[in-house]
Amino acid sequence: MLNKYGDYLIHQQWMHRALELAQAAGEAGEVPVGAVIIDSTGNLLAEGENRKERDKDPTAHAEIIALKRATATLQNWHLNECTLYVTLEPCPMCAGAIVQARIGLLVYGVDDTKTGAIRTVINIPDSSASNHHLQVIGGILESACRQQLQTWFVTKRPKRK
Repeated sequence: MLNKYGDYLIHQQWMHRALELAQAAGEAGEVPVGAVIIDSTGNLLAEGENRKERDKDPTAHAEIIALKRATATLQNWHLNECTLYVTLEPCPMCAGAIVQARIGLLVYGVDDTKTGAIRTVINIPDSSASNHHLQVIGGILESACRQQLQTWFVTKRPKRK
């Protein structure tokens, strides 16, 4: 498994894939967030992209979809040896699911100043309610992740006057 100080180039590679998934979500009218889960040997286990609008499902976040697919692939909900890459800091729902799945390492692109539940607004992994210590690396391809989100919001959800 990649550890907290793992290979930055590998983190960039997988975050680029998460950005591609986020782009596809954005083109489909979803908030552009993508997620990728790899196993301890660096093999792709699962991918997900936001699908809330398409699926009419408030839980259809990229991370939740990727977690479900990874656990189905492994036939095990314990993802201790896995790394999750996601373009945006997870929300409270996703942070809770990540902790419950016992993800070994979370790598995310950009902080979410409105609903970030890993480090920015609240810190679910380090709270006394967490039953799992989660290693976290933030800021991988931060500028690209931020730009993708900002561009989407400017074009898809212009500010009201």
